[in-house]
Amino acid sequence: MDSITIINKKMIDISEGNIHDIEHFTNVWKYAKVIGEAEGLEERTQTVLEASALTHDIACPLCREKYGNAVWKYQEIEGMPLAKELLRDTGLSEVEIERAVYLVGHHHTPDEIDGMDYQILIEADYIVNAEESGYPEEAAKDFENKYFKTEKGKELLRSLWK
Repeated sequence: MDSITIINKKMIDISEGNIHDIEHFTNVWKYAKVIGEAEGLEERTQTVLEASALTHDIACPLCREKYGNAVWKYQEIEGMPLAKELLRDTGLSEVEIERAVYLVGHHHTPDEIDGMDYQILIEADYIVNAEESGYPEEAAKDFENKYFKTEKGKELLRSLWK
């Protein structure tokens, strides 16, 4: 079994049947995979991107229990140690795990983007959040103009209003 399949299975298991959480992280993963492949990411970067996309909201159940909500700042703080633990024994190298954990801990901080894996994770998560929450087209266009860099990400975001 490859690393991404192992991570996906582990995330489904820890989601304890919460269909919204499972659909959210699998949709972010699917968009991240498509955008990363369109950008021609190197295989290791693509793997880190997909691992972080699957685990980016790993802290949501804990945050809802601990804080009563899953506000982004709690997700980033609580998500890093949870992701590090989950990613152990998945076949990822220590360097890949550290980068994926970093992305989990920064996936709501678009002003700090430092690589294409980070860029694409921000775009994929935003697309899914816009779709799930029904963001107004104008708000999405503003976010796109400010933060989106990939053509495929822009195309996918714009397809929500066609």
